[in-house]
Amino acid sequence: MSKASKALRTTARGAGLGVTLGVGIFALTLSGCKKPAPAAPPAMRATPVQVAPVTLNPVPNSDTYVATIKSRRSSTMQPQVDGNLTKIYVHSGEAVKAGQVLMQIDPLKQMATVQSQQGTESQKKALYLYNQAEVERQKKLYEAGVTSKQSYDIEVQAFENAKADYESSQSLTGSQKEQLKYYQIRAPFAGIVGDVPVHVGDYVSATTILTTVDENADLEAYIYLPTERTSQVRMGLPVEILGNDGAVLVKSAINFLSPQVDNGLQSILAKAPIPRTAQVLRNQQLVNAKVTWSTAPAPTVPVLAVVRVGGQPFVFVAAPSPDGKGGFAAHQVAVTLGDTVGNTYPVLSGLKPGDKVILSGLQFLQEGAPVQPLG
Repeated sequence: MSKASKALRTTARGAGLGVTLGVGIFALTLSGCKKPAPAAPPAMRATPVQVAPVTLNPVPNSDTYVATIKSRRSSTMQPQVDGNLTKIYVHSGEAVKAGQVLMQIDPLKQMATVQSQQGTESQKKALYLYNQAEVERQKKLYEAGVTSKQSYDIEVQAFENAKADYESSQSLTGSQKEQLKYYQIRAPFAGIVGDVPVHVGDYVSATTILTTVDENADLEAYIYLPTERTSQVRMGLPVEILGNDGAVLVKSAINFLSPQVDNGLQSILAKAPIPRTAQVLRNQQLVNAKVTWSTAPAPTVPVLAVVRVGGQPFVFVAAPSPDGKGGFAAHQVAVTLGDTVGNTYPVLSGLKPGDKVILSGLQFLQEGAPVQPLG
């Protein structure tokens, strides 16, 4: 075979091999371009959650008003005489006993008046005793026939005048001594001393306020109720005195209702006594007083069931799953709530008795998420 024939055969074999390799590579390329069929997504597992049914419970219908605590025994101390303060025996906030001396007004002038009156009384007494002896003497002389009836009558008249004059002087002396007592300012009852705005050396008169004495053991809450509530206001309505944090400090009840309306406030004054055991309140303190008008059954939910989004309260309810395959799903419901009653909220709208509200895992729930109720 010639060299030319061998070269041609070799070229033909190479070309055939190239074609075979090319077809193989093309087939592999086509095979690599095929995509596998998508797998079905796994089913979501139901989240175990604690639930509680919406139940009917007694819910009070109440309103809260600003009330003033006042002592039944509160005294503003003002002097009954004029003069300069010489001593102040107490300080603000001090507990005092009934009759204890609080302040002293300079008594020297009054003491001099008392001494002068006592001297006058002694003179009147001496004259009275003389006339008493003289009338006895004149009586004996008249009975013996030595003097006339007229002389005896004159002595009797003089004696009666002296007696009246002496008794009048006695009364005046007693009055001046009582006046001397006013120069000592005494506590009218046991209590707490208020502010003392005066100082030693100040000149005081009947219009000067020296201090106050309050008894914190016998207090009342003064509550002004609007006239719109006239038909509901009655004796015995429950009252709760609340602290700044809303906690109940004292429980009481209305025991006084004013027979007339306050013209300025257009309200009715009601009073509720504060038990002596309540040591957290003071005279003239402003507090919140919750008045309960009535109590009626209403749907309630635990406080733990409520979530707030943008200030709007919501609860999650375990409702039947919408796919119709059984099971439960979380359903978010907007609700309107009343004030808390213990650890529950009254539900004004959004739920009905029997609905199962979810209590646990609220931060992980979303609308339609499958849940497994445990409660």
